[in-house]
Amino acid sequence: MNWSLMGESFVVACNAVLPIVVLVIVGYILRRLNIISESFQKQGNKFCFKIMISILLFCNIYAIEDITKIGDFGIFILEVAIAITVLFLIGIVVVKLCIKDPKQQGVVHQCLFRSNYAIIGIPLATFIATSLGYAEDSDIVGIASLVSAISIPLFNVFAVISLSMYDKGENGHIDIKKMLKGIITNPLIIGVLTGLVALAIRQILIVCNVSWRLSDIVFIYKPLTQIGNMATPFALLMLGAGFTFSAVAKLKYQIILGTAIRIALVPAVFLISFYFILDAQFGSATIYFPALIALFSTPVAVSSAPMAVEMGQDGELAGQLVVWTSLFSILSLFIIIMISVNTGVLPIQG
Repeated sequence: MNWSLMGESFVVACNAVLPIVVLVIVGYILRRLNIISESFQKQGNKFCFKIMISILLFCNIYAIEDITKIGDFGIFILEVAIAITVLFLIGIVVVKLCIKDPKQQGVVHQCLFRSNYAIIGIPLATFIATSLGYAEDSDIVGIASLVSAISIPLFNVFAVISLSMYDKGENGHIDIKKMLKGIITNPLIIGVLTGLVALAIRQILIVCNVSWRLSDIVFIYKPLTQIGNMATPFALLMLGAGFTFSAVAKLKYQIILGTAIRIALVPAVFLISFYFILDAQFGSATIYFPALIALFSTPVAVSSAPMAVEMGQDGELAGQLVVWTSLFSILSLFIIIMISVNTGVLPIQG
């Protein structure tokens, strides 16, 4: 038993997740002190969803350093895409069986498949790899960034679908045109797509030996990154401002279901499955496992709450799920990392 790594693992789990909880608490206090009004909280959610988070996603995609490495790990990236899709499809069955309110079904559904990979996942994967003795420029770290190129677009497309497909309206049918319009016009998906276009242009410039980059336009790129960096803390403050403890009692069943599946069942099923699949394919799952832990074991994405509000779904439940999955993931991440290390799935480098 590596007690030093155990301590470090617990510290990193706390450092990754507790800032989320603290910012929610600050937002809650500011609302109780009437520093944040109800109208400001609603407008803040709208601004965060439509502008700030979309810019953050653009910056996250553009920050991928070497997109050509996707070819080197193409099979694994494809398997990740399939796994997210399978999880999305399983989620449909689960919420149909377990959740009755249409406005809550999509909220719980996205909690099941949509992790906080961009904000918590990538730094977590990097910490795990470097703690094991790998260099920051090694493949085990690079894979974590590559996974974001497929996971972030899929998460956001599936999130729009999940928040649209259950609330059928007055005619009792899913409005396919409305759903497609929601996908095409969704600010988060626009942010992802523009990021991918910018990434493709950058790659073309690299091939053509042109040194110019978007980041060279400092007066544009720097404000973009600054707004993107504000997105998560601002979203959490607005989440805290709208958080009510009284909602816990009435939403207890939905909170327990979503939290248990997000931080316990999904990691157990998908990490074990990937271990055997990758071990059979490549002889070892080690270099892929930090990214997989980050993908399947982190709490539900912070952006799921303002997204649910803006799409007319149960934003109160979405906010509760962000808070409780974040809180309990401290323990679950610690347990998962330690099991992976002590079973040899993640061996410490000499």
